[in-house]
Amino acid sequence: MFRACRPLVLILVPAVVLLSSLGSVLATDSPSDVIAQADAVYALRYELESLQEAFDLYESLLPDLESLPVQTQAHVLNRLFELCYEKAMFSEGNTPEDQQLFIRGKEYGFQSLRLNPDFVANEVARLERALQYVTDAMATHWLANAWGMHLEMNPVQGLIEQGSVMTLFERTVELDEAFWGGSAASGLGSLLIMVPGIMGGNIERGLELVERSIEIAPDYLHNRIILAEYWGFTYNMFGAVTGVRDAELIERECALVLEGEIGDWPFWNRRAKLEAERLLQLLADWTDEAG
Repeated sequence: MFRACRPLVLILVPAVVLLSSLGSVLATDSPSDVIAQADAVYALRYELESLQEAFDLYESLLPDLESLPVQTQAHVLNRLFELCYEKAMFSEGNTPEDQQLFIRGKEYGFQSLRLNPDFVANEVARLERALQYVTDAMATHWLANAWGMHLEMNPVQGLIEQGSVMTLFERTVELDEAFWGGSAASGLGSLLIMVPGIMGGNIERGLELVERSIEIAPDYLHNRIILAEYWGFTYNMFGAVTGVRDAELIERECALVLEGEIGDWPFWNRRAKLEAERLLQLLADWTDEAG
């Protein structure tokens, strides 16, 4: 449901490194060596095998994570819960395994935020207050995504906790509006469009945020998917599609996505193209039903 990224810089490394397996990581390798290998494979994560290898490499650092500098701990944890979210995108529909990935991602997300003692000191009082001490847009952004997807799979719980997800997206926008292709704005916008006004929704602001995300990063195609999906269709309060709001917009935005280049977003623009095909099929299904 929620999508979002700062342009990825592809790291040019020897093919032997990119094709290495987790088994090549020796016990004598330093944490910095493991992270370097994980970061290299991470750039190829649009292939599930590479994504899993990167995940395993980062996760291999967890037993001794607390011995590493705080900034390094945050890097490892942030990559882990991002990859939890992205791995779930390879499955067809929402599966029990996906739900476990989102739960795991949420746990890694809070572990990352709790590296900040000021966040910990204020967390009990209120999440919004604690987030004022957070400056890590990566952590707030991916926690919002993982938590949001978990709630999408648990609609009743979502009615209670979705305000926290919106708060995380709001904080990410405050920290860095352009982060990850402006996708925090599109993620927040999609929620504001779907959530009833009495529960904090604001359809006009939601549309403005999604359109703003496209202005921020026109080459990040997934923001157009958010516009097509959450403005093009209508939904009930539990997130189920109830109809088509703007068929022309859906067709236009999906066409732009399918024509767009992969560019600096090798994972997300590939996923956007798959999502465009799905949305066009969904539109066709609703059109057939209406006819």
